[in-house]
Parts: sequence; structure tokens; C-alpha cells
Amino acid sequence: MPKVTTKRQQALDTASSLIHGPRNADYGPPKVNFQRIADRWSQILRVDIEPWQVCLMMADLKISRLCEGYHDDSLIDGIGYLALAMEGGDDGEVAHA
Repeated sequence: MPKVTTKRQQALDTASSLIHGPRNADYGPPKVNFQRIADRWSQILRVDIEPWQVCLMMADLKISRLCEGYHDDSLIDGIGYLALAMEGGDDGEVAHA
């Protein structure tokens, strides 16, 4: 019996392939990139921001964009950010993908 691929599975697969491939090449390892962003945002806001919280805020940005209408890419990026946040919630670090 052939495997049935749902749209949700395609979204998960696409998000996974992005955070384990092109995004690393474009922006560097998640641990380094999100720490850099956390440091900069912490300076601007004058509060401590952890790398995993950067992932949550980036996912929220994607959700906010969806208020203007449905876009697959915003949903897929949000899925990727939330998956990366899972790696940092326990110890405050986002692991290398």
C-alpha cells in the first residue's frame, strides 16, 4: 500500500529539511545564530533573553504575519522555529541542528 502524505506531514517534512539544511548554510548553526540575536535583543530591551525565547518570538512574528492572510511559508517557518525552541527549553541552549 502506498504511503499517503498529508499536507501536515509535508509541512513538517519541509520545516525539518529547512532547519537541518539551507537555514544552517544561510545563517550558521542555530545555537550561534540565536545566541547572537538574544544578545542583541537583550541589549536593546535591557532584559535577559535566552536563545530559545528568540525562537518563540520569531514563531510569533510568523503568526502575526498570518493575520494578513494564509501563507504556507509563514506556517512552515513557524513550525521550524518552534521545533528549534524545543531544543533549548530545558537547558537554555539551542542545539546544533
